[in-house]
Amino acid sequence: MRVFEVMSEQVAAIGPDASAAEARQLMRSRGIHHLAVMRDGVLEGVVSDRDIPDEATSGRRGGQAVSRLMHTAVVTVGRNVLVSKAANLMAGRSIGSLIVTERGRVVGIVTVSDLLQLIGEGAGRQPRRVARATLKNKVPHRKQHGSGGAW
Repeated sequence: MRVFEVMSEQVAAIGPDASAAEARQLMRSRGIHHLAVMRDGVLEGVVSDRDIPDEATSGRRGGQAVSRLMHTAVVTVGRNVLVSKAANLMAGRSIGSLIVTERGRVVGIVTVSDLLQLIGEGAGRQPRRVARATLKNKVPHRKQHGSGGAW
């Protein structure tokens, strides 16, 4: 199975100059946990709900820019990468999402939730039904006679 089969094509994005409070509100309103940080269509980073502490959205720190909280070392994958490789990338780097790109353009996002949903559905596979061989013994069983020995 390939990444394009499980990714979300609607990638929520926010500008790097937006406030942490705006990012938190956007995530809550859409029910998501990751935002692509983009400027003029160019990916600059990723910010997750874990990157925005509650105190960053209240009081005078509520205006803190997303650019100060985002991760700039964004891990990206192509559309045709195997889901197993994407899952290993996420686990190996302890990240919750991968940005999917094609020719340098953002085309989707894969999150841990997408992979868990895939596992829950059983990856669309049907269990294999293997025909069991029937043994046919043409020789009747012989009655075992005691040997009379100690064994």
